[in-house]
Amino acid sequence: MAAQDYDSQLLESVAVRRRRLRDAVVFGGERQRRGWDERLGKVFGGIVIGAVVCAGCVGWSFVSERVMKEKPGVSSSVPRSSSSGVPETPSVAPSSR
Repeated sequence: MAAQDYDSQLLESVAVRRRRLRDAVVFGGERQRRGWDERLGKVFGGIVIGAVVCAGCVGWSFVSERVMKEKPGVSSSVPRSSSSGVPETPSVAPSSR
């Protein structure tokens, strides 16, 4: 039974050593600094994505507001001209005072 315990301890220590070597290769000697750099990059990326979404919402609001003001069928403020070329004026009935 002592041989099985020794084997399991040996296998576990090899697994731990491999994990430490892999972490050293991936993260380098400054594991804490690398972690902060990665987190800071993710935070900065989130801020950039949020700003782009915000700008998109403002742009969409601006464009939709412009489209709503230019409804089809609404006449413009430029006076129409008759076939004679003289601008038409709306006829106003004289008011009786």
